[in-house]
Amino acid sequence: MDNEEEKAKQAIALNYNNEKNAAPKVIAKGAGYIADKILASAKQNSIPVYQNKTLTSMLMAVDIDREIPPELYQAVAEILAYVYRVDQRLTKKQK
Repeated sequence: MDNEEEKAKQAIALNYNNEKNAAPKVIAKGAGYIADKILASAKQNSIPVYQNKTLTSMLMAVDIDREIPPELYQAVAEILAYVYRVDQRLTKKQK
């Protein structure tokens, strides 16, 4: 992987607890090596990964430990729906 590719790779980790927060929070973000670590941690913990470069770029502007802004609610809702579907499939396979 060349330096340009390394810079281009970005990752965001979100957390949503509807009992504590009004919206999902950015809990980790980074590019290059940090993005690799975020993705490795997701894989290690069986957390689904949703890829969308445009949304990732927008979420990179959100500070860590901050809720996402209202203008990103719809896009993040699509991610949460994706994660829910993946989780449901995995649950069915385990039964």
